[in-house]
Amino acid sequence: MLFLYNVGLKLYLLSIHIFSLFNNKARLWVNGRKQTINSSTEKTIWFHFASLGEFEQGRPVLEAMRQQHPGKKIIITFFSPSGYVIRKNTPLADAVYYLPLDSAANARAFIETINPEIAIFTKYEYWYYYFEALHRRNIPLYVISGIFRPGQVFFKWYGSLHRKMLGFVTHFFVQDEQSKQLLQNIDITNVTVSGDTRFDRVWANAQQPKGLPEIAQFVNGDKVFIAGSTWPEDEKLIADLVNKYPDWKFIFAPHEVTEDKINNLMTMLWGNAVKHSQLTTHNSQLTAQILIIDNIGMLSSLYQYGHIAYIGGGFGAGIHNTLEAAAFGLPVIFGPNYSKFKEARDIITIKAGFSISNKEELEGAVDTLINDEQFYVYAHKQIKKYVEDHVGATAIIINHINLNTDR
Repeated sequence: MLFLYNVGLKLYLLSIHIFSLFNNKARLWVNGRKQTINSSTEKTIWFHFASLGEFEQGRPVLEAMRQQHPGKKIIITFFSPSGYVIRKNTPLADAVYYLPLDSAANARAFIETINPEIAIFTKYEYWYYYFEALHRRNIPLYVISGIFRPGQVFFKWYGSLHRKMLGFVTHFFVQDEQSKQLLQNIDITNVTVSGDTRFDRVWANAQQPKGLPEIAQFVNGDKVFIAGSTWPEDEKLIADLVNKYPDWKFIFAPHEVTEDKINNLMTMLWGNAVKHSQLTTHNSQLTAQILIIDNIGMLSSLYQYGHIAYIGGGFGAGIHNTLEAAAFGLPVIFGPNYSKFKEARDIITIKAGFSISNKEELEGAVDTLINDEQFYVYAHKQIKKYVEDHVGATAIIINHINLNTDR
């Protein structure tokens, strides 16, 4: 199995080098791994995140570790450019790197260079050689906000290598009881059900959101439909709502904000939109009904101005973050591909959100939320309470690490 794992990594490396010839994200992945990694003589705390979403998920633990151990050097690694490019200058770390591709030599050299005393991985990313190298050196490895499902390779007859990876982990902090039970079924008992650290992150953000004066001016007291992390499949469905609800403002925050993507969205909306980069608190564009956010990083603060949220990705690989909107009490709507996301399933169960598969179902969900005031108030209260009730994972994780780590 290790042979097949190595072959898979080599094929991945070859394919990404080929894609880098014409794909910017792949080019960033390749070029980023040419960076120099500085050697550390002092012990460090290593956080690894697959991408930007995992960074935001693990951020409460990162912030708590920085606050409680201000003298410690913190190293962050990313696998994906979408995390590295946006957070490479974060003040929460002393250094930010791309994680070298998994191999025995890379893992040995990287760990010797950054000199970690503990390693913390968030949710996903299981790398055999990095985990094995940490285990061999008796460096504690923690997985936080872990989530496991029966269909994953760990629980298949052919998953022996991946089960071995799990055996290198010092302690798992998982989101739910099902994950704990699945691990126990394969004789992994070093597990705590802590919940999801994203709840801590989004709840804190909702209590003290960053004000956006130009957005407040654009909204101007109107009801607002926010379409967050959308893809073209989502945007096509939402476009028709604009004419149906002329008294509502619509804010689109696409998942990708390249010039081509933004221009295509502008065309889809019949030119009846203004980009955020064109917006000031003193210009004439404030009369527009549609605002398109053409930058990254605003979405979590945008939801404070909204009343209904549509979360994109449900017609692709899976929906994006519903909790940022939920923390502000916005009922959420999303596409059909949500089954892998516990919070989305929970939101459907408590009747604080809708999953839709076509334009008619979207219009029906929006009609219900706009025209049935009693239901809207119920959904608003339920979804906000749901987030509040799930706060606390960070404290559980930090307390355990502090108690079980010698510093």
